[in-house]
Amino acid sequence: MDPLVLRLGLALAIGLLVGIERGWREREAPAGSRTAGIRTYGISGLLGGVVAALSQATANGLILPLGFAAFALVFGWFKRQEAEHDEDFSATGVIAAMAVFALGSLSVAGHPTEAAAGGAALATVLASREMLHEWLKRLTWIELRSALILVVMTAVILPLLPQSAIDPWGAVNPREIWLFTILMGALSYLGYILIRIAGPSRGLIYSTLAGALVSSTAMTLSLARAEGDPRLRAGAACLAAVVSVFRMLAITIFVGPAVAVHAAPPTLAAAAVFGLFGLVLLRAPPSETTPHAHRNPLDLRPILISAAILTVMSAFSAVSSRYFGSSSLPVTAAIAGLADVDAAVLSMIRLQNAAASPELLGLAILAAYASNAIVRFASAAAIAPRSFSMAFGAATITALLTAFTVYWFAPITGYVPVT
Repeated sequence: MDPLVLRLGLALAIGLLVGIERGWREREAPAGSRTAGIRTYGISGLLGGVVAALSQATANGLILPLGFAAFALVFGWFKRQEAEHDEDFSATGVIAAMAVFALGSLSVAGHPTEAAAGGAALATVLASREMLHEWLKRLTWIELRSALILVVMTAVILPLLPQSAIDPWGAVNPREIWLFTILMGALSYLGYILIRIAGPSRGLIYSTLAGALVSSTAMTLSLARAEGDPRLRAGAACLAAVVSVFRMLAITIFVGPAVAVHAAPPTLAAAAVFGLFGLVLLRAPPSETTPHAHRNPLDLRPILISAAILTVMSAFSAVSSRYFGSSSLPVTAAIAGLADVDAAVLSMIRLQNAAASPELLGLAILAAYASNAIVRFASAAAIAPRSFSMAFGAATITALLTAFTVYWFAPITGYVPVT
């Protein structure tokens, strides 16, 4: 079959798809009272394809833009009459018709896949009016601002950054570091979305899991100074530690899958121990006095601090590896983990295939997690009751001992003596 016929068929199908949504929404209107329905939108898509075909056949580049302008003027005039009659000021119908015409032209102009995807997206957006309006009513300024900041970080700042290292050791790559910063910000926003979808926190377990998605350390400190049964709060802190492991592994898998193979067994073993302690300590009903989870969807201060730590630790790791050999990386990672485990993990992964093997980097990540877990426990113990500290301390020590035991003896880790 002639490819032109197929592309004209696609142009018609795009118009019919949008026309179904538009027609269904206005299905109760009397016949002839609306400017466009399923037939009109279908013909609009086909007309866009025909005009594009005429432009190609005559090699006249003016036919398509003039045809588009004429279509927009005619359709817009009819919609204006309808709007005056119905006292409706929505421009959605006009914009949708112009989009259908343009997508029909695009399908014939040589981009059928993009045109089909655009048609599906257009119909989906039009069909989601109620959901989008309801979401907009519930949207707060801080949520909108945070989303815009994340978009600017990704679409504006990231492309402007250099793609190569700017330091003598080849460790500080601005684009890579900023990409990791965006990743941490996205994880923070993900935790906030989880809270917003499910509603306010109403229990100890839910509040802890949602808050730990943003910051397990902050959540642990909140539990340490909160009111309620210290044993229950210690159990919740153990669950926060489990979330910390999975968040760290998610970053590792996303950035360095080869390293994740060696880091996963010991860290998952630690998560299992923390989870077991948490289940034992949380046998009583959940407390309703638990502090609410993190409220700011995208708190830039800790994210930028993490980026600064990542920059410094990347350079420090590269210098240590060059002058002291790869054997220094676990110590370097442990030092970095005292401040920020995510930054420490990322700085280690960036050395893969450059200064160290995945096996050694797996040990470095484990060292970073261990030092961070110790700091998290020590910070909480300084402000928590004795019963909280003893329970959470026992869980932390047992989890770390288990993790290092698994690393040294599990075959998958492929332990290599540090030289």
